[in-house]
Amino acid sequence: MAKYSKRNKISEQTKDDAMKIARGTQKPGQTKEQTKLIAQGIQKGIEQYKKKNREKSRELDRKLKKASSRLLSEPSIGEAKLETVKSSKLPWILLAASWFCFLVYVVVAR
Repeated sequence: MAKYSKRNKISEQTKDDAMKIARGTQKPGQTKEQTKLIAQGIQKGIEQYKKKNREKSRELDRKLKKASSRLLSEPSIGEAKLETVKSSKLPWILLAASWFCFLVYVVVAR
C-alpha cells in the first residue's frame, strides 16, 4: 500500500476561497448545483496555479544550486579577480595626488 495517494488532496482553505468567489459571482436565479460546479472549476484553477508555481520554484532552486556549486568549484577565478583588485595601486596614487594638490592650494591661497 502506498503512503501517499497519487491524487492531490484539495485543502480546506482552497475550497473555502473557491466557494467565496463562486458566491460572489453568483447570478440571480442560479441554482446551488450550478454554484457548486463553478466552485469546483475555480478549485481546479487554483490547484493548477499552485502546481505551476511549485514547478517554477523547484526549477529556480535547481538553477540556484547549480550556479552556487559552479561558483564553489571554481575558486581560482574569484581569487584572480581579488588579486587584481588588491594589486591595483592606481586609486592610491590618485588619492595621494589629490591630497598633494589640496595642500598646494591651501599653501598658495594664504
